[in-house]
Amino acid sequence: QVQLVESGGGLVQAGGSLRLSCAASGRTFSSYAMGWFRQAPGKEREFVAAIHWNAVTRYYDDSVKGRFTISRDNAKNTVYLQINSLKPEDTAVYYCAADRNFGSNRKRSADFGSWGQGTQVTVSS
Repeated sequence: QVQLVESGGGLVQAGGSLRLSCAASGRTFSSYAMGWFRQAPGKEREFVAAIHWNAVTRYYDDSVKGRFTISRDNAKNTVYLQINSLKPEDTAVYYCAADRNFGSNRKRSADFGSWGQGTQVTVSS
């Protein structure tokens, strides 16, 4: 397993941007698919984006396409989530996740075996 620690959350105004980071421990980071999920108050955790270990292939939930960008730096054992044009409905705890398997149909929490503790993103209107 890989240990994950998110950072970069905070309070921002609508229309602003944030870049979330997720640092992974372990020497096998480059063999893991990485994902981001979020959970808003009173709602279930939902998939946001995922990226293949090749750092090229990626997929997004339709609700965030065009505003969110997932990327990774295997040399730094870090995955990022760039969020632009933030909206109040983006307010949530954002979680980083990892798994050995990759596929565009893998959007359930159960599809990822390792999780970080989450970072809060709050967007004010």
